[in-house]
Amino acid sequence: MSNRFISGTRVLGMALGFSLAALPVAGQVMNTAAKSDLPRTPDGHPDLQGTYDLSTMTPLERWPGDPPLLTKEQAEALQRAELERRESRDAEGNPSPLPVGGDASAPKSIFEVLERNAGGPTGYYNLFWTTHGLAYNVVDGQIRTSIIVDPPDGHLPPYNEAASQRLAAARATPRSTAAERSALEGAAPPPGAFDNPEQRPLSERCLLGFGSTSGPPALPDYWYNDLHQIVQTPDSIMILSEMVHDARIVRLNTQHLPKNIRRWMGDSIGHWEGDTLVVDTTNFTDKTRFRGSTENLHVIERFTRVDDKTLLYRFTVEDPDTWDRPWTGEYTWPATDKPIYEYACHEANYALGSILRGARRQEAEQGAAQAKE
Repeated sequence: MSNRFISGTRVLGMALGFSLAALPVAGQVMNTAAKSDLPRTPDGHPDLQGTYDLSTMTPLERWPGDPPLLTKEQAEALQRAELERRESRDAEGNPSPLPVGGDASAPKSIFEVLERNAGGPTGYYNLFWTTHGLAYNVVDGQIRTSIIVDPPDGHLPPYNEAASQRLAAARATPRSTAAERSALEGAAPPPGAFDNPEQRPLSERCLLGFGSTSGPPALPDYWYNDLHQIVQTPDSIMILSEMVHDARIVRLNTQHLPKNIRRWMGDSIGHWEGDTLVVDTTNFTDKTRFRGSTENLHVIERFTRVDDKTLLYRFTVEDPDTWDRPWTGEYTWPATDKPIYEYACHEANYALGSILRGARRQEAEQGAAQAKE
C-alpha cells in the first residue's frame, strides 16, 4: 500500500564521494500485510510501537510547477539533483559564501528555500547541523509531490475573511503568536516582538517543536530531529517527538476534557476503528495557532500499520474560523533503528539574549539617526 521511494539515508551519513549510481533505480513497492500478519499487542490491536523517521523530500504543499505525481525516473532525477546540490555546498564550505548583496537566484528545491530563509542575506544554514531527508513518500504506489491530498491541488485552502482580518491585526500586535504568524507569512515582525523573551515564539524559546513536529498534525521538520517514538498500552498511546522532546498522550476510549482546559498540543483522545487508530484532538490554546488557526482547531488523525516496517499517517484539519473547508494530508512513517537524541535546546543558550541585545542596539541606532534628522 505505501512505502518511501529510494533510501531514507540522511545526507550527513553519506560520504562526499557517494556515487549517484548507488541510488536505486526503482522503488521497492511494499505489499500491504494481511491482517493476520500484523504485529499485535496482547489486547488484539495492531502494535504501533516503534521509532519512526519522518524525514522526507515530499513537502507539505506542492512545489510550484510540479505535477501531482512523479514518475520513477522523475523522482530519481530530482533526488540526484538534490544530492549533487548538497555535495556541492559541502565542497564550497559551510556556510557557503554568498555573492555581494545576497543570493537572488531561483531556489531549486524546498530545502534550498529553507536554508536561505534560515540564513537570510547573510548566509545559508550550515549543513553540518542538518539531516535533510532524501526520499519521496509513496502511497498506494504513487510518488506524490505533496503531503496534502485534499484540496487536490496540494495546497492549503485560502484563509477566509475572519482569518484574514485576525492575521492582519496580529501583525500589529506585540506578542509571541503575532511574531509566529509574521514569520510564517514571511512578513516583518510586529512592533514589540523583540521586547522580552516571553514575546518570542514558543519554538524559539524551546518550549514546543518547530513547524508542528509535535503535532497535531505531526509534520516533518525538514531540518533535523525527525524521529518519533510510539509507546502503546491498552489505555493510552504516547507519541514522543525528538524535536524539543515533546510528548503527547492520547487517552483511549474516553471523553474530551472540559473546554476551559486548554493545552499547547490540544487534548487528544483515541479509539480503534478496525485496525486503524483514530485520534481526535480539540482544546487547543490561543498560543500555538497552527498555520494561523484559532483555539477552535480540530484535528483527526489516523494511524494504520501497513506492514511490520511502516505506518500510514493520515490527518484532517478543520477550523471554520480560519478555512472555509477542511483539508487533508497523508504520508508514511518508516520504522528506524536510529536512536532518539535528547534535544538539549536551552542549556547555555546565549542566542535568545543576543537576539534581544541586537534589538536594543538596533533601536538605539534608529533613535540616534532620527535625532540627527
